[in-house]
Amino acid sequence: MDKKIYRDTWVEVDLGAIEHNIKQMKRKLSNNSHVMAVVKADGYGHGSVQIAKKALESGATYIAVALLEEALVLRDASIEAPILVLNWIPPEAAVVAAENNITVTFFQEKWLQQVSEYNFKNKLMVHMKWDTGMGRVGIRTESELRGLVYELNKNNNIHLTGLYTHFATADEMDLAYYNEQNRRFEKLLHVFEQLWKESVDIHTGNSAASIRFPKEMYQYVRFGISMYGLYPSSEVKKEKLIDLKQALSLHSRLVHVKEIGEGEAVGYGAEFKTNKSEWIGTIPIGYGDGWPRKLQGADVLIEGKRFPVVGRICMDQTMIQLDQAYPIGTKVTLIGRQEDDFIETDEIAHHLDTINYEVVCMINNRVPRVYKEN
Repeated sequence: MDKKIYRDTWVEVDLGAIEHNIKQMKRKLSNNSHVMAVVKADGYGHGSVQIAKKALESGATYIAVALLEEALVLRDASIEAPILVLNWIPPEAAVVAAENNITVTFFQEKWLQQVSEYNFKNKLMVHMKWDTGMGRVGIRTESELRGLVYELNKNNNIHLTGLYTHFATADEMDLAYYNEQNRRFEKLLHVFEQLWKESVDIHTGNSAASIRFPKEMYQYVRFGISMYGLYPSSEVKKEKLIDLKQALSLHSRLVHVKEIGEGEAVGYGAEFKTNKSEWIGTIPIGYGDGWPRKLQGADVLIEGKRFPVVGRICMDQTMIQLDQAYPIGTKVTLIGRQEDDFIETDEIAHHLDTINYEVVCMINNRVPRVYKEN
């Protein structure tokens, strides 16, 4: 049963934009490369189940998440496609992964040894992570690689199906470090191919690398932020190598409009005071929804016109300086298009001195998601 929405604040997710972005990526790739749709962090705040289903309908053939719990949510939603967990999981959780046909990431010899102590009804599928310069997790040396292959050969219940790395600077203009990571990967791959004769799926490309170097990708690309219509950096955006459509927009409605006189204060701390008679509108969204106080001064759209947020943003409410009285229920767009103007996620990110990834992820589940196809 659909959940009734009572508050006048909501996120709209355009599933048609997800389809468009995946098809744009697939057109750039060679026939041997496929799309792994990354839906971690609840689909970057868009909704993991809905995005995963649409991604698979649109041509993706693999799903990636960060946590085993996220993978189980997808399995509970009857998603049967291959799923890769990108983060480390406890050894005892490997049994659950195997039971649910979920592939997990590994990079430690001791982890393999601990997993080998458990009884498996189904084979555990694993991808090996190589740290070629990101500095988070993964093996870095040939000796580590040899140790992992040795342990894999000792356990028939663990099946290696893939290996991957992650680029730290694929979205930057200076490609020296990106090239160095590629060199390190190729060096490890040469050793691996001497040790392991079975075929495995290889994926190195994140959104930035996939967009900029599509013909250099292996069996899969991990299509994350750009599947949602957002560019991984301003540099990649300026190159215009791919046409992306932003999928997420954020809206509210005026719940109160009032005229206040000169010298009157608005909000906590009385930071904002009028220097003349002003119309002030209130919308039901605040930092309790993931709309932070630092967005004081940012613009919103009403009837296609820009108006600033004034006063400190509250936990549940935000005030806006208006040019006139507008009816209660008038739509207010915080991210997205109204008439001829468009507030991009990048604009909000710039105001917050952060990246677009964080903006879409910070809008929490107090804000309902509404899905549309067009």
